[in-house]
Amino acid sequence: MRGTMKAIFTVLTATILAFGAGAALADSYTQGNITITDPWSRETPPGVSKGVAYMKITNNGDVAVTLIDAETTKTGDVTLHQSRMNGDLMTMRYVEGGLSIPAGETVELRPGGYHFMLEELDRGLVRNESVAMTVFFEDAEAVNIKLQVKSAGEMHH
Repeated sequence: MRGTMKAIFTVLTATILAFGAGAALADSYTQGNITITDPWSRETPPGVSKGVAYMKITNNGDVAVTLIDAETTKTGDVTLHQSRMNGDLMTMRYVEGGLSIPAGETVELRPGGYHFMLEELDRGLVRNESVAMTVFFEDAEAVNIKLQVKSAGEMHH
């Protein structure tokens, strides 16, 4: 029995080290059929008044829902955008009408893809701070989350 417990501990430790403690300890928020995991942002350089917010959104329900908006007291406005490569140029556009999240699926807001723009920040985002945010959906309840601010050089998976 003792050998089995030691083997399990070794496998768990190796898994956490391989995938990173952040992945194993990701923040998760559930309201109704919506679960938001690992909400995060990057710290902003001095004088920059815009930031970004990323997260994974899972629709545990039986019908599609639409991500339509978010708000935080730290910004004048929050808008949903999509970045994509256009040849050698990264472009960004406002997402009109929201983002559909099919029933039983997860959509990830991530660098180089969908993301929230945090506009008119009252001050820069600082590493290790958390920022309260409410995420709104059509056909689902709003979800209150906290964005964890990571350093600009920190890799995030």
